[in-house]
Amino acid sequence: MTPKQDEELTAVEAPELLPAPTPEEQAAEAQVAPVSHEEFYQLKAERDQLVDRLARLQAEFENARKRSERERVEFRDYAAGTVVEQFLPVLDNFELALKSAATTEQLRSGVELIVKQMEDILRTLQVNAIPTVGEVFDPRVHEAMGSVERLDLPDQHVAEEIRRGYKLRERLLRPALVRVASNPKQIGE
Repeated sequence: MTPKQDEELTAVEAPELLPAPTPEEQAAEAQVAPVSHEEFYQLKAERDQLVDRLARLQAEFENARKRSERERVEFRDYAAGTVVEQFLPVLDNFELALKSAATTEQLRSGVELIVKQMEDILRTLQVNAIPTVGEVFDPRVHEAMGSVERLDLPDQHVAEEIRRGYKLRERLLRPALVRVASNPKQIGE
């Protein structure tokens, strides 16, 4: 028995240990039919079963929450490992290029191949570059770093790409940094 259960049993067996009931409590007790010892112990047993059941349900819930958190961490680690594994050959190729004693043109050609390899990996991961030069400036995917006067492009179109932006499916990973065309011939129209 728990200390609380002992206390309740003592209070039933020794009512003098309880504080004196208020008049409202006395009126409520007068309306309630007396409970036999058998009914009392039966109700007490039912209560104990319900308390035990509640404790078990709380423990099951806590275990399920911990298991869910552990599975989420494991999945994240697995997904990150799968992505990193795809980029390891790219890293190997960069290391080979650094060890190479090739000409500048050969190094440039090698780096271009590595960039193509990285772009292919990103494409398989459904990461796509945001179109920029010649496109209408879109503040949702482009971040303007200034403007340049250009007569060959319509006003408010992207004139230069400073840094490429990327999307993962439809989610923006980072905006493209661009310069926007300012065409004085079209501003007055």
